[in-house]
Amino acid sequence: MSFRLKPLIVALFASQLSACAVGPDYIRPQAPVATEFKEVKGWKTAQPRDTALSGQWWEIFNDPKLNELESQVASNQSLIQAEAQYRQAQGLVQSAQSSLLPVFNLNGNFNNFKSAQGQTQVISGVRTLFGNTVAMAWEPDLWGKVRRQIEANTGNAQASAATLQALRLSIQSNLAVAYFQLKVLDAQRTLLDETVAAYQKTLDITKNRYAVGVVAKTDVVQADTQLQSAKAQAINLGVQRAKLEHAIAVLIGKSPAELSLAASALTTQAPAIPVSLPSELLERRPDIAAAERKVAAANAQIGIAKAAYFPTLNLAMSNGFQSTDVGDLFTVARRYWAFGPAAAALTVFDGGVKNAQYNQAIAGFDASVAAYRQAVLTGFQEVEDNLAALRILEEQAKVQDQAVASANQALALTNNQYQAGTVSYLNVMTAQTAALSNRQTAVQLQGDRLNAAVLLVKAMGGGWNETLLPTEEQAAGDRKWTDYLILPVDTIGEWVE
Repeated sequence: MSFRLKPLIVALFASQLSACAVGPDYIRPQAPVATEFKEVKGWKTAQPRDTALSGQWWEIFNDPKLNELESQVASNQSLIQAEAQYRQAQGLVQSAQSSLLPVFNLNGNFNNFKSAQGQTQVISGVRTLFGNTVAMAWEPDLWGKVRRQIEANTGNAQASAATLQALRLSIQSNLAVAYFQLKVLDAQRTLLDETVAAYQKTLDITKNRYAVGVVAKTDVVQADTQLQSAKAQAINLGVQRAKLEHAIAVLIGKSPAELSLAASALTTQAPAIPVSLPSELLERRPDIAAAERKVAAANAQIGIAKAAYFPTLNLAMSNGFQSTDVGDLFTVARRYWAFGPAAAALTVFDGGVKNAQYNQAIAGFDASVAAYRQAVLTGFQEVEDNLAALRILEEQAKVQDQAVASANQALALTNNQYQAGTVSYLNVMTAQTAALSNRQTAVQLQGDRLNAAVLLVKAMGGGWNETLLPTEEQAAGDRKWTDYLILPVDTIGEWVE
């Protein structure tokens, strides 16, 4: 009988592999894509034109300290969490793949019994019965429900991998933005220190002029007020700088107490950034890739819901030994086998549950398509925003530099007039305030340009592309023969010890 069963089992396995998978096959949805970016007109593209961002995109800023900090992002705890979630997604793929295979159980039993009086019985009195059975249970995937589940879990695992990269890029860009903002604060602190020194000199001159009766006491008070105000601004920057330093520490997976960044000059300039075509953006943004993979997973869910309409087939087999004497339990004479129970089931009424689940899957697919298209539009918006920001900020910086030069010249002239006694000290204060404000604005503009450059790199995908997505095989993770054992290898090791 066992030989007659083999062709049947082989035929069922073959039918499972060749059977159709109900539900729609996945087709990548169309997304709105322009022929070119609106704000790219007048943009100075990097040379050569085909220069592409590398995975270590922050190196284009030529800042060794930034390079050092970015190399430590792998220790970020949110990133480690996302990596673990990706491994979880891989485990779900493996779990779905396992459903294609039959389940085998090994059973051993011992039964000591006495039949009731008055019953027809083969065995009388108190008896002992030993048994050992190998049983198999299997549900062939005739309609592709399991294969669609594998497809859905694979899509979700790929989406998880893309989400992991999107998070990595976000952390890297947040780190760069925080680092440049910290350097802006250092530059502003240097500026305020220089201003304090200048104001102190002005106060000393005013005190001397007051001592000889040239100016009134009010000039001394006003000069001192201006000086103390500048000192207060310089001290206040310390609070903001401390917060940024703490944020940078957390971004690289350290406690704030473990990181201390020395003040340094703001000499970094916004680099030329290669801008790809809008159509290429879909292939270079990990968040867009994640949204697209979720669409594929949602499409497979429709097939899973549709397969529920069809009948299921469950097969079972068992083969074992049974004896009243343990000594001859494993002899041919004590062997028995059974094919079955084999059962087919078809739901004829469920109150509309399957229809509701099918409609839910379709609605989920429609929602994922909309989310994908929204991710594409958001990606285009972010590129356009930062292209415009870099272009406009560059123009503003040129005008601001002229304003700084004019304000410094006006301050020098006003100081000369004040010392000559032709203007009041109020004119000096006004000129000092204007000069400081314009210099602060110039420093902030430089920081804004660096931030916009970082955000443009992020909007362009940071050198990532779809080829880095895990394949279907990679999304399932590496499986060794030991993974098919009943106990994990490490647990077996513990048992052996």
